Amino acid sequence: METITISKTTYRRFLLGQQGLWPGRRFTGLDGMTAALRQMQALQLDPLNITARSQEIALHGRVLDYRLEHLYQAAYEQRGFFDYGGCLFMYPMSEFPYWRLHMKHRQEQGLRWESYKHPPDELLKFILEEIRARGPLGNRDFQGKAIAQWSYRGRKDTSIALFYLWLIGEVMITNRKGFDRIYDLRERVLPYEFEHTAPESEAEDFFGRKSIAFLGLARENTWRTSLADYIHREVTREEAKVRVEELIEQGIASRVRVEGLKDGYLVLNSDQPHLSELEAGRVPKSWKPLGPSTEQEVTLLAPLEIVSARGRAKKVFDFEYLWEVYKPAHQRRWGYYTLPILYGDDLVARLDPKLDRKSNTLHILGFWLEDDAPKDEAFANALANGLKRFSNMIGATKVDLSAIQPVKLRSHLKKKISVLCRR
Repeated sequence: METITISKTTYRRFLLGQQGLWPGRRFTGLDGMTAALRQMQALQLDPLNITARSQEIALHGRVLDYRLEHLYQAAYEQRGFFDYGGCLFMYPMSEFPYWRLHMKHRQEQGLRWESYKHPPDELLKFILEEIRARGPLGNRDFQGKAIAQWSYRGRKDTSIALFYLWLIGEVMITNRKGFDRIYDLRERVLPYEFEHTAPESEAEDFFGRKSIAFLGLARENTWRTSLADYIHREVTREEAKVRVEELIEQGIASRVRVEGLKDGYLVLNSDQPHLSELEAGRVPKSWKPLGPSTEQEVTLLAPLEIVSARGRAKKVFDFEYLWEVYKPAHQRRWGYYTLPILYGDDLVARLDPKLDRKSNTLHILGFWLEDDAPKDEAFANALANGLKRFSNMIGATKVDLSAIQPVKLRSHLKKKISVLCRR
């Protein structure tokens, strides 16, 4: 099968569109949020709540009327999604039978960074019996013994054991208090129709496809790393090469080349029509926004957004982005919680926001335009509209714009959003 060649503009728009970020929000309400999350394939979770959590900012960028309670409703009340993994993501509940392969390998390999690979059987039995008898429990509900070696997973043996039971699928997160995990037995959380284990070969094939679907376009030479993470075992270059050829021969995937980039990519054939539409200069009909486009209203991207995190912003948008929350203040180039700003199909600026919950004021602590960013009234209006929607989502009634430069832009924004009444 011939390699597909696309422009870099098509590449950028395809990645944004596949993730539901362009040309505008095309999902609405709680049902729309669940559809958006399924479209995303996975949503990375993070506890930091400076204005809203990363996962909430991500969903806000896709759902026209997103509300902060929607995610927990979809996951913990409707049981539509489950959170899992050392690098914590939320996935559709229907995928759980495939993840049992990952969990099996986790159990075989044990914990990597703790003082023991497998928690003592008597401790695991105790925790399971406590949950069975007392109902859903969190780390704080167990006294536990202090561990000598520091662990990111907790300071008590019960905390590490709970984490282990979660990794191997014996318990699941049934709810959260704030961001604290509340665990229950798998059989009391997992819907009955998903209480089975997919055959190993079927699970590996599923994750081979998901490794492409999640990224939209997956680099062929790193596809095996993604697959290895999903199935939690080593995938050699030889095995990866065979699997890729099988995907192509079976008509599941195709090779793609992006003009100006050296890497070769893989795309699912089911997504090829969108590539063709974009390459022809058209927007796929199913991507039609339900509200303003990203040219009429900017979108603030979450710090863990798949299209821009971990170096992708540079490759896709020629936009340098580094989440600096873990850097000492004197080493930060921009700010603690800086977010990229999507305007049209490009990243043109960034801002560092913080919400003062006592005064309900959104403070813009820093604002930086790219050298080639537009500086006209259309962009100023789009920025004002985006800030207003973001403020409404987090409950801010005022916006402090004093850090925004140039002065002309700040003055324009003040006229539109200096005081906000939440609708």
